[in-house]
Amino acid sequence: MKDILLLGSGGHCRSCIDVIEVQGAYNIRGIVCKEYSATRKVLGYPEIGTDVQLAELLESVPNALITIGQIANSEIRETLFALLVTLEANLPSIAARSSYVSKRSSIGSGTIVMHHSVINAVSEVGRNCIINTGALIEHDCIVADHCHISTGVRVNGGVFVGEGTFIGSGAVIREGVKIGQRCVIGAGSIVLKDIADGTTFFRRDSK
Repeated sequence: MKDILLLGSGGHCRSCIDVIEVQGAYNIRGIVCKEYSATRKVLGYPEIGTDVQLAELLESVPNALITIGQIANSEIRETLFALLVTLEANLPSIAARSSYVSKRSSIGSGTIVMHHSVINAVSEVGRNCIINTGALIEHDCIVADHCHISTGVRVNGGVFVGEGTFIGSGAVIREGVKIGQRCVIGAGSIVLKDIADGTTFFRRDSK
């Protein structure tokens, strides 16, 4: 079993720990966070350093996963991802054992697919994404880098989701819709038409 570092110690980190433990492919060596305490633990795993010490930590543990959540924007996750790439870290994709990822689909480096999520045939999920608990990404979709598809989202066939976009819990995206880069789609929204780059959208009708 390979060791892995987790970057971020909040609620999303705890959910990621649960997925990693059940999956069984990686042993969590410790948590790297902005400010850490040598005596503090996250679900039993120690905080072992800050971002400043990341290069040194990666010398002994080259595998890393960003476990900071994403709601308003993807800036923090993108910055950390770029740093890890610069430091030549290994950024595995991780899929929960209870998830389903079609063998005809692909998942980029640093992406995590949480419990009971489905990624169906011929879909592409980019790097450093969160596919959260119970989300559905149907056939022939493209989800670009640094996106968060939240709990219970339904992304229907042939949808495109642009880089850095957040889709809130329970949203439904109609088949064939294109959502631009760095959008925020509110929880429970029903998206029936294309969404331009940088749009914040919260709606439950077709107007």
